[in-house]
Amino acid sequence: MVDKLDVARALREIGALLRCKEESSFKVQAYENGASAVEALSEDLGRLVAEERLTQVPGIGASLASIITEIVRTGQSELLTKLRASLPPGVLELCEIPGLSPKKIQVLHDALGITSVEELRQACAAGRVRSVKGFGPKTQQSLLEAIAQRESREARVLLVDALGVAEPLLDHLRAFPAVKQADLAGEVRRFCETVSEVNVVVSSDEALAVLDHAERFPRVTRVRSRDAQQVDLFLAGDVRASVHVSPPDRYAAALLTHTGSPAHLAELGRAAAERGLDLDGMRALVSIESETQVYRALGLHPVPPELREGDGEVLAARRDDFADLVTQSDILGMVHCHTVFSDGNDTIEDMARAAEAMGMKYLTITDHSPTAHYARGVELDRLKSQWDEIARVQERVKIKLLRGTESDILATGALDYPDTILEQLDVVIASVHSRMKMDEAAMTQRLVDAMRQPIFKIWGHPLGRLLLRREPFACRVEEVLDVIASSRAAIEVNGDPYRLDMEPRWLKEARKRGIRFVISTDAHSTKGLSSLRFGVGVARRGGLRRGEVLNTLGPEGFAAAVRPIH
Repeated sequence: MVDKLDVARALREIGALLRCKEESSFKVQAYENGASAVEALSEDLGRLVAEERLTQVPGIGASLASIITEIVRTGQSELLTKLRASLPPGVLELCEIPGLSPKKIQVLHDALGITSVEELRQACAAGRVRSVKGFGPKTQQSLLEAIAQRESREARVLLVDALGVAEPLLDHLRAFPAVKQADLAGEVRRFCETVSEVNVVVSSDEALAVLDHAERFPRVTRVRSRDAQQVDLFLAGDVRASVHVSPPDRYAAALLTHTGSPAHLAELGRAAAERGLDLDGMRALVSIESETQVYRALGLHPVPPELREGDGEVLAARRDDFADLVTQSDILGMVHCHTVFSDGNDTIEDMARAAEAMGMKYLTITDHSPTAHYARGVELDRLKSQWDEIARVQERVKIKLLRGTESDILATGALDYPDTILEQLDVVIASVHSRMKMDEAAMTQRLVDAMRQPIFKIWGHPLGRLLLRREPFACRVEEVLDVIASSRAAIEVNGDPYRLDMEPRWLKEARKRGIRFVISTDAHSTKGLSSLRFGVGVARRGGLRRGEVLNTLGPEGFAAAVRPIH
């Protein structure tokens, strides 16, 4: 009888092979959902099978139950065996290359013995693919370009996507009896906006068993390499992962080493040398019980993981204890939230109750303004209906509702609601949504003019970036920051995991100028409110302190601070 992780892995492989055969996306998703349901089981899978109760598990229907039962009782699946036999070797990896169907992969395998993307790359580079019937020089070149693009995509993944597999991997490892402790490390622990690899550090006396268990994580697609202490993996979604196992008495040193950037560790090394110490030697000591102990031994306050980038934080740690670095529990209000009045998915009441359930004290309703017609921006004739609805919901909830807008910054620097409307609002977020390809000088002037307007406004997703999809627009950022420092404005730290704007280096520059901030979710649904963790993570990377973030204030204090007209 196989265990639930083997079953989940088999279901995911079936789904992936069906995707390669271009089966219905609903059928493919059913196998993915079934795998997740099996992984999450708290009850013994064998008992559920024996008592024929699998269909009582959410996400498992009669068809899936039959396949799971077969795998549990026989150790194999007839469907999986047939799918494997019907498709060429390496199809799961090769199907990720645009333009390659299972039929073409079979042709390449028969002609050149190709079973992996690397073998395909080498064959293209050697000019052998163009000689295969049905391909040719143009196809060969397009395959090379597609492989290069794939490798580029593999180089970085969004933090939200990395966490989507990193946290289940961490749970998988922590559930293993031989594991004494396990934590995320590397770029994920530093909350980098994009990451190249998921790192997990494990404390255990049984490295071999732990590494075997890591390889059995159902979302492992293939093993990259392995030695006595570490296994490098590919996880679903082409996320690279590394699991490092350390003896318990060296765990803290390993966590420190695998968390900090090379530049941070170099700064620590210099700090150690100044005290006549050797950082490598210190990390080799079995007496180190915590990361804090290393920092203290170097005469430093412990540096929070988000700041361990080698950007002067070690020097700052000589005097700064970072105790007031903003945390998620400091945030009292949800800012920058959209509803069905513009392009949101949920009603005002849905959003209010969800924020209230999270312990928030206030919520800003900041739907799009008229210029954002693609997002159903709220025209003047619909504003009254929105305000009436906010008032009705306010009578039914305890959380304070603030009526506002995300107003477009026009090419001239003006906002697209008249002052007579803006002065009736509680909060104004001012954002650029159009004409993002203006030249640097024109965009800078546009933003300077917007920030100089006498109303108080929050500069929304300031530089318009979409991670791995759209670069920040061109402008002289420091010039805009200088204007904000002397105007009635604050800067948003946008928690949308696909934006995370603005980036930490500019937050640090803004801090130097005494500018205030708001950490937002830019939520378009109740689910989107959970993006607060990402906004806080970026804010901490930028060194933001509790007192610099306006939505750490209570409802009255926040409303007074952001009121457009005083």
